[in-house]
Amino acid sequence: MNSRHLSRGGAPWFPIMGEYHFSRYPAAEWREELLKMRAGGVGVVAAYVFWNIHEEVRGRYLWSGDHDLRRFLQLCSEVGLDVVVRIGPWGHGESRYGGFPDWLMAADCEPRTDDPRYLALVRPWFEQIGAQLRGLTRAGGGPIVAVQVENELYDQPGHLLTIKRLARECGIDAPLWTATGWGHAQLPPGEVLPVFGGYSEAAWDTAHDGWPAQSRAHYFFGPGRDDDSIGADLRETGTAPGEATGRPASASGGEEHLADYPFATCELGGGMYTSYHRRAIVAARDLAALAMVKLGSGSSWQGYYLYHGASQKIGELSTLQESHATGYPNDCPVVNYDFQAPLGEYGQFRDSYRHLRLQHLWLATDGAALATMSLVMPDDAPSDTADRASLRWAVRSDGESGFLFVNNHQPVETLPAHDDVRFAITIGGRELLVPSRPVSIPSGGYFAWPLNRPLGGTLLRWASAQVVCVLDGPEPVLVLTQTAGLPVELALDAATVTSVDGPATAARLGDDVVLSALVPGLDCLLRVAAPDGTTTRVLILDEETALAAVRAHVAGQDRLVVCDSPVVPDGDHLVVYGDAPLRVFPPLPVPLGTGRTRPPAPAEVTHLAKAGPPRAPVIDEATGRASAPVDADFDNAAVHHLTVPEEAFDGDEELLLRLDWTGDVGRAYVDGRLVADQFWYGPVWEIGLRRFRDEVVQHGLELRLLPLGPDAPVYLSPEVRRNVGPGGLVELRSATLVPVTRTVLTAAQA
Repeated sequence: MNSRHLSRGGAPWFPIMGEYHFSRYPAAEWREELLKMRAGGVGVVAAYVFWNIHEEVRGRYLWSGDHDLRRFLQLCSEVGLDVVVRIGPWGHGESRYGGFPDWLMAADCEPRTDDPRYLALVRPWFEQIGAQLRGLTRAGGGPIVAVQVENELYDQPGHLLTIKRLARECGIDAPLWTATGWGHAQLPPGEVLPVFGGYSEAAWDTAHDGWPAQSRAHYFFGPGRDDDSIGADLRETGTAPGEATGRPASASGGEEHLADYPFATCELGGGMYTSYHRRAIVAARDLAALAMVKLGSGSSWQGYYLYHGASQKIGELSTLQESHATGYPNDCPVVNYDFQAPLGEYGQFRDSYRHLRLQHLWLATDGAALATMSLVMPDDAPSDTADRASLRWAVRSDGESGFLFVNNHQPVETLPAHDDVRFAITIGGRELLVPSRPVSIPSGGYFAWPLNRPLGGTLLRWASAQVVCVLDGPEPVLVLTQTAGLPVELALDAATVTSVDGPATAARLGDDVVLSALVPGLDCLLRVAAPDGTTTRVLILDEETALAAVRAHVAGQDRLVVCDSPVVPDGDHLVVYGDAPLRVFPPLPVPLGTGRTRPPAPAEVTHLAKAGPPRAPVIDEATGRASAPVDADFDNAAVHHLTVPEEAFDGDEELLLRLDWTGDVGRAYVDGRLVADQFWYGPVWEIGLRRFRDEVVQHGLELRLLPLGPDAPVYLSPEVRRNVGPGGLVELRSATLVPVTRTVLTAAQA
C-alpha cells in the first residue's frame, strides 16, 4: 500500500466491495446470493459479525446454521470472493445497541473504552471469532484480506489500537486493518487504513422536507473524503444531521493527515434504509452517479453499504433492531433491512445492480491503472454545494493517460443541461480537445471517457464513450458504450494506425484520425490495425445494451452475454432469472437456449377487519422524532388473510408476494410469528416466501396495515407525499404471487 493505491502480488489493486450480512440471511441461500454479487462485479464481501446475534445469552455462542461464520467464509472462498470481516465489537448496522448484547449493556463497565472490565468481556468474544477464522486468514490461504475494528469511533485512537492488538492475540489477523474515518476520526497513525462513506440520502436525518444538505457534496468532484454527517446522530460533537458544511468535497478541510493513505471507501450508499420518521426513495442513477463521482475524485477502493439487503433477526430475548426504546435516535423496522440495495432483502435484482455493474466491468479492466492516477481539478470547479449552474467535471491522470469524468446528476434538485460543451485537457505533453465538436450534456448525464488509452499497438487519444471491458482472445475486443445519449467518436493517433475497418466515417484532424457516424449496438464493430501488425477490435454498445451485459467465460471463450433478465455465471453454467432472450458476443457456434417464467397469480385475500382512525403521532422526547407503532397499536390495523397454494411454489425457487398498498406501517405474520414488516414509503412491498414455504402453505399469511395520518411527522418523497389525502389512508390494492424462475444453461465447448 502507498498513498495512492493498494497493491496485490506486486501490482496495483482496485477492490470492489459489497456489504452482505450473512447472519441476517438464510444459510441455504448464501451461495446463490454470493454468485449474484460476483456477477455484479463485486470481488470483496464485507460482513459484520454482530455480537448480539452470536451471543445473545452470555456464554452461549451460536455458530451454526444462519450463524455459521466459518461456513460463510468458506463459501466466499469457493466462489472466488475475498472478505473484509467487521469484528466490532460495536458495529452499528442499525442493530440493537449497535450489536452489543443486552447483558453487556447491563455489565459494570465502560463499553468502547480501555476499561479492563470491558476488555475482559471482549476477549472471550474475540477468541470465539478467532476460532471461526482459524485457517481462513490470508496467511492460511483463506479469503480474509482485511479486518475492520470498531465502527464510527472518532475520538479514541488508543482504544482502536488496543482492540487491534487484542484481536491479533485472539487469532484474528489480515494483511489490512481498517477503521472508519468519517466524523474527523482520530485514528492511530500507521495502524489502520481510514475508510470513508457517502450516501445520497440519510434516514438518520430529521424529518425536514427536502434533501439532506450534506448529501449534495457527494455529487461534486474533489479530494475531500470525510462526510461528517454519517453517525452524527450518535456523536456528542460534529456536524448535526442535515447541517451543511457549505462546501463540496473539493474544499473539505482538515484532511491533511489523510495524504499518507489511499482514498478507500466502505460505505458508499448502496441505497438507504427507512427509519420511521424519514422514508426516502433512492433511485438507481442517484447511486451510480455518486459512485462515479467518487471514482473521479480519487477513490481506489469502492465499498458499498449495503450491496445486499437482509432481514433483522428476532432474538430469543428481544427484537434486535435499533430503536428509540434502546435510547437510539432512529426507530427502524423490526425485520426489514432491505436498504433499497442493488440486491434486495430476498435477493431481488434492482435497477441499481445493472448501473453499478457497468462501472464494475470497467474497473475490472482499467481499475489497476485508474488506481495509480491522481485527481486534476479544473480551475473553474464549483466551490459551493449550492451551485447548480456549473458543469461538474474532473480528470484522473498519471501524466500520460487518464480519464475524463463528468457528472450532471444529483437527486431531488434537477441540474440543467449544458450546451456547446467541449473539454480542453493537457495530458501526455499535448492538449486534447474532446470531443471534436461541441455537444450538449443533458441533465442527468454522468460518465467517464478514456484519454490516451493504449489499444493494442494503437493509441486511442480519446473516445466520447465509456469503457465497458476488454474481452480476451487472440484478437482482443475493447468494448465501449455510448453515454448520456451523446454522439460517439473515437480519436486515434494517426501514427499508430494503418487501417480501420467497420461502420465509421474517418477524418484526419491534425495528428489524429477521428472516427464518427457510429451507430452503437452489438453490430457496431471496428477492426483497428497498427503498424506493428497487431489488430484490435472495438465494439461500441448503446446504453441499454451495455446495462444488460454480463461478462462470462462461455464455450471456452471470454464473451459478453446480453440479456434483459438477470444472468449469473456459475462455472460453466449461466443461471438466468427470467425468460428474456440472450444475445452473445462473440456469437456462439450453437444457440444457448433461453430462460423461462411462470405467470404471476393473484393471492386469495380475505378481509378480516377494517382499520381504525390513524394513530396520533408519538414523539420521542430525547430526539424530537416520531416513534414507530408498538405491538398494541396493531390491534387497530386493517387485517387481511392471504392464502398461498402449494402449487405456487416450484422446487427451491423464490416466490415473491408483491403487495401494492398504502398506509403507515405494515406487518406480515405466519402462524402468529412476525416474518416481515415495512414502513410504507411508496414502492410495492415484496416478501420472499421461500424461507417460510411449509408454514405459509399450511397457515397462510396475515397482514396488518396501519393507516397514515395526514399530519404524520414523517418525511416521504414528494411524489409519494402528495398521495396522502386529508383523511389519511390505508389500502391494499393488490396482492400478487410472482415466481422467480431460475434456468441453468450450459453451452457446449466450441
